[in-house]
Amino acid sequence: MASVDLQNINFYNVNGVQQKKAPDKTVSIPAETAPKPAFKADAYTSAVTIRTSLTTKDEKKKYEELSNELDLKYRKKLEFALKSGLLLKNNSNDRSSVLDNLHKIITEERDPGLDKINILQECLDILANPYVITQTCEDIPAQYKRQVIGLMTNLSENPKEIAEAKWELENMHTGTCPAASIEFDLATKHTAEFFRMVEGLTSPKNEVVKTIKMDSLSDKSSEAIWLLTKFKTPHQMNDFNTATVLLKPDEHAIIRARIQNHHKDPGERSIIDVLMQSTLMQLGSQQTYNSLNDKRAPNAWTQEDGGLIDFEKTYVESVVEDKNTTSVTYQIVDENGRLKGYEKDFGTIKKELLDTLKMGHNIIIGYTWPDPENDNKLAGHEITIVGYKTNSNGEGVFICQDSDDDIAAPIEMSEKFLLPKIHHAGLPDEIASRDFKYEDSWKVGLDEFQNMKKSV
Repeated sequence: MASVDLQNINFYNVNGVQQKKAPDKTVSIPAETAPKPAFKADAYTSAVTIRTSLTTKDEKKKYEELSNELDLKYRKKLEFALKSGLLLKNNSNDRSSVLDNLHKIITEERDPGLDKINILQECLDILANPYVITQTCEDIPAQYKRQVIGLMTNLSENPKEIAEAKWELENMHTGTCPAASIEFDLATKHTAEFFRMVEGLTSPKNEVVKTIKMDSLSDKSSEAIWLLTKFKTPHQMNDFNTATVLLKPDEHAIIRARIQNHHKDPGERSIIDVLMQSTLMQLGSQQTYNSLNDKRAPNAWTQEDGGLIDFEKTYVESVVEDKNTTSVTYQIVDENGRLKGYEKDFGTIKKELLDTLKMGHNIIIGYTWPDPENDNKLAGHEITIVGYKTNSNGEGVFICQDSDDDIAAPIEMSEKFLLPKIHHAGLPDEIASRDFKYEDSWKVGLDEFQNMKKSV
């Protein structure tokens, strides 16, 4: 993905995180203070009862055992997680709390190539500042390159294939922005479920089982079943209303995760980022994602081999967050990949976004810009809108998370800059269907693909 226009973006400063130098003023925070979130707790957590003290013997025991595994820096982060109300949240699929799942990480067996303390520290880093979540690809150390290239080329001895794989490996820039955006949304809005998934993905099985409501995918059970089958999501129907799904990263993700366990550089993806993003890419790409080369197979909806397109992202979001999300397309793009117009006026788009924020949701959007290296056809990137404010000049500003900016803090984009660039947004169904009933985007995409095949 190309870099965003830094002249139109302001940055916040968050303690304890390496950042690129930003052009705007920042506020420094003493290093000795406990890390603080970019917003107050209720600005990026669900509106549920917040508990900030340990009340049962079990909770106190688990907290003490976690604390005993940590140094002073991470004990402060654990204390912050408790006092902010995050640690005892239990908005997970099985009602287990963040504390329960962190305790499992240190007391139950982990994947043999992963260290439980590293994982625990990464969890606490995310609890202290979820903006550390990134899609920035990790480099492969020299001692592992030969083996990784062998896996990428299926042990080919063809010099050209080997050279191409080596170049690809050394120049990789992940297309996992939709997955990273969903990862961030899970961590901030479904915190206990996020860490339940982390516990499962870092276990020896590298998997997590989840029960979902069928109407999170479609109003009709038959269409929901079709979607689960079409996306090749391992599942078992419990009844007409619910299904149990199996979520796993691709088989090569654990290689990158194990490398990061020992060789993570500042600003690179964490163990958690690697496994979570692979799992979400697998789910959206019909189980065809390969973490080694960051590619997926084309399918009935797209001929691309890179990231997820809008309704693949929406499918993933609907499954892992178990909520009915509709991908609303705002831009009209012609057959040559150039912007032709808009489906709605900017005032309506703004209202839909602000009403979604008022409901307590983040909004994952795809925004576009003309790519001068590709005949000015539109290129795109996914980010997450987390808030809105009016600045000192009376201008509206969206507060966003961008997993590809190497800045572990929220950023600001003026509405004047952002609104014309929004191609699509994931909105609650009740907002998406205000003006007219949206047809599910997967149907539209499939119909277009089938019509295209007929015309060939």
